Amino acid sequence: MLYDISRPIEPASAVFPGDTPFRADWTLRLEKGHSVNLSTITMSPHVGTHADSFYHYDPHGAPIDEIPLEQFLGPCRVIEVEGDVTLDALRGLDLAREERLLFRTARRVDYRLWEDDYPTLAPAAAAAMAKAGLKLVGIDQPSVDKSDSKTLPAHHALGRGKVVNLENLDLTGVPEGRYELLALPLKMKGLDGSPVRAVLRTL
Repeated sequence: MLYDISRPIEPASAVFPGDTPFRADWTLRLEKGHSVNLSTITMSPHVGTHADSFYHYDPHGAPIDEIPLEQFLGPCRVIEVEGDVTLDALRGLDLAREERLLFRTARRVDYRLWEDDYPTLAPAAAAAMAKAGLKLVGIDQPSVDKSDSKTLPAHHALGRGKVVNLENLDLTGVPEGRYELLALPLKMKGLDGSPVRAVLRTL
């Protein structure tokens, strides 16, 4: 069984304040006598469900095309939490045995709605997961840090351990448990992130 955990991308999709929203224009249309429909899109790589590259917040970090694909593909675990992902949310987990963790903090997701006060990843929890050697951490919120943060402590804590972060997941209706994650980024050279089509496959 597959769970599509990606949010739709359309002009109504909410974006981080100041970021470039999604826009689509038509270059060619069948209805106008052309041989194909051909579109042009404008968007930030952080619209919808996406992966941050380390270059997003570190001038010396790897861009999205240089991060090993193995980090985005493989065993993962979905965990439900209330509010921020803190060290308490990790209690009872043997982090050394985990490869990828996805955190569901929302019961419902409206991809068209922006809210400033969203749950994030506590820096101490991010540091613990990085120290344990996780490959990837995901959350169903716009960012692992608060929208007004200038220092991005959770991003940097993950980055120090080369832990990739996925953001804006839609984990609505996905039971807690173990899955296989498939969330490959586009091979866009030198960029700070990429949209992903994130899917969970039951084991």
